[in-house]
Amino acid sequence: MEEKFLTDRVAVITGGSRGFGKAMGMALGKAGAKLSLVARHKEQLDEAVAQAAKAGIEAEGFVADVSDETQVRQLEEKIVARFGRVDILINNAGTTVLKPVIEYTLAEWRKVIDTNLTAAFLMCRACVPHMRGRGYGRIISQASIMAHISTPLRGPYSASKAGLLGLTKSLAQELAPDGITAVTISPGPFATDMTAPVMADPVRNQQFMDNVPLKRYGNVEEAAGLVLYVCSPAGGFITGSDILIDGGWTSR
Repeated sequence: MEEKFLTDRVAVITGGSRGFGKAMGMALGKAGAKLSLVARHKEQLDEAVAQAAKAGIEAEGFVADVSDETQVRQLEEKIVARFGRVDILINNAGTTVLKPVIEYTLAEWRKVIDTNLTAAFLMCRACVPHMRGRGYGRIISQASIMAHISTPLRGPYSASKAGLLGLTKSLAQELAPDGITAVTISPGPFATDMTAPVMADPVRNQQFMDNVPLKRYGNVEEAAGLVLYVCSPAGGFITGSDILIDGGWTSR
């Protein structure tokens, strides 16, 4: 695989200021891609852009709530004005609220569904027209093992991630004639801000590890490596699929 096989490609990454999104951006940037990093918090975005610049990666930060239709339309205009195109879209922005379904408010339900699923729809609708006509395009949406299994307190989260699988299957068929692929990746337990409370609780942490044959948390660079492969020429025949990266959790 050529070291700079993404030279002149433009990658848009939501939730791109930290965790999975930041690691994915750095991996794509080191392969030559120009980065549009999208997040809600400017300070974290500025830090991510500065880190990319130190690595010789061209990157721009865009502050936006990607679950808001108006903000996504404005974001589309800004990205196209800055970079002129979109080749790769990483739908990584996500959230959760942990509580029993019957205790959820409608506002909490909508927050999870809109952030995890509706935002991906809005970003695809905005970015796909700028991918067409080039014979190449990649859409990668961050699902979860919770799209396949679930645990208590994760009803809306599981529903939103399962929805991403369905959206992706349809996109893969619609966009195949343009050479654009669409996949989801489904991580298991990774060492991120979202899992930090679990890792800090010995009882809950052990419950997680009991489900992972490899007996460890994943690191975000491993997920970034998977994304890099999917975006490479070698990954061009993978579409409509969900790729599990879970340390063996769902093999049990």
